[in-house]
Amino acid sequence: MEKSIDQNGQSYSRFWFILTLLVGTFTMSISQSSLSTAYPTLMRAFGIQASTVQWLTTGFMLVMCVSMPISPWLLNNINFKTLYMGALALFDIGTLMITLTPSGWGSRGFAFMMVGRVLEAFAVGVLFPSYQSVLLEITPESQRGLIMGVAGLVMGSALAVGPIISGIVLKFFSWKSLFIFFMLVITVIFLMAWSGLIRDVMKRHQSSLDWLSVILSIGLIGIMYVVNQIGKTQINWGFNLPLLIISFIALVWFCYRQLHQEQPLLDLRVMKTFNYDLAILLTAISYVALIVTTIIFPLYYQGVLKLSPFASGMSLVPGAVLLSILNPLTGSLADKIGFKPTMLVGMVMIVAGWIITLFMVNQQQLGWMIFSAMIIEGGNAFVMMPAVTLGANSLPDELVPHGTAVITTVRQVFGSLGVAIATIVLTTATASGLQHGMQSVAAAIHGYHLVFIMMVVIEVIGLALALMIRNEKKAA
Repeated sequence: MEKSIDQNGQSYSRFWFILTLLVGTFTMSISQSSLSTAYPTLMRAFGIQASTVQWLTTGFMLVMCVSMPISPWLLNNINFKTLYMGALALFDIGTLMITLTPSGWGSRGFAFMMVGRVLEAFAVGVLFPSYQSVLLEITPESQRGLIMGVAGLVMGSALAVGPIISGIVLKFFSWKSLFIFFMLVITVIFLMAWSGLIRDVMKRHQSSLDWLSVILSIGLIGIMYVVNQIGKTQINWGFNLPLLIISFIALVWFCYRQLHQEQPLLDLRVMKTFNYDLAILLTAISYVALIVTTIIFPLYYQGVLKLSPFASGMSLVPGAVLLSILNPLTGSLADKIGFKPTMLVGMVMIVAGWIITLFMVNQQQLGWMIFSAMIIEGGNAFVMMPAVTLGANSLPDELVPHGTAVITTVRQVFGSLGVAIATIVLTTATASGLQHGMQSVAAAIHGYHLVFIMMVVIEVIGLALALMIRNEKKAA
């Protein structure tokens, strides 16, 4: 790549800038999905139940949802090099807290570990929209598809390979080794950024932080918390129902405030653009397909096919490899033929993958499940990052940070909801099957069957939305 000029008028290598940015983000984002394989180990280490240990992932995703809307303000008010290094440092501090947690503390140790996870999640939530905004800012519009395709490696591949890396590490080392690995890589990236590979490349528009909007955005955590409680036995509605109502009011107030503030924390007026709205929904729906695949499929492998955690993690490798190979290629394809044909191909693949899964779930054949996962994850490469690029191209440059923050936040919310609802359907249907006298495996297959029907319906809706896209590139 050619030399570029930063905000201080000094030249820098765009190649090394993007490489340092993506490797750091990739490593941080792996931590989002890597712990699912480690749940049994952590439950034994801290003496806790499955409903408690899952908060290492659920809580992580909820904190991300709140920190993401703050990213446009941070980009507008803080030197990007400082912002990036600060996020890396915060992630490292949180990871260090986790590695220093003594297992002998039991549930108190787990609470200390959760504080570290919250710090990690806040850092990732700030960086996820920011790195996409920065890449869009420094890349000419004609090359955005290719660059965002490469960036898709971070979003899709990290999510897919998280359980794989976790399974490999846990097979040979202790659970703390996983976090030590993250900390070492992030420390190296921090030193690379400090050496000058990361520069201040974003124009700043100073403004005061709207603290009321920050507080109101916490309503999103309340809603997601209650959704994650639904389907569990003995849910305390005396607490959860008021929390849901208060959280919903706070979120409505947040949206109203963003639409009427002169300098909103998160400019929701970006949603007045038709193609951008479609881009939001498509990237969210494709993300639901990806995250449900990476979380529900290993459960099927272990619960129905009786594979070990290591084998179930390795069964995700073919899909992750295909996703990694296709991401840069689909970005370049979108630049050449337009976004609508590219995303239509992707949505057709995703729908086909879930239909195959639906028909093969009763066969209990690992090969067919791996094949369908590959089709779903491969289709995701044609949709997720091209949708982000399409959305950014539909907006004025000054609104791109807000646009990427909205897309990333909505995608994360949809992903959390998708996993929560899929889990509720699975557990409820399985329990119902057992009550009606089914064998455990038959009851589980009944649950998975309903989950896969739900996913086919969701992705068919996504295909219909892809047909509505205005292919502005070709019209021009």
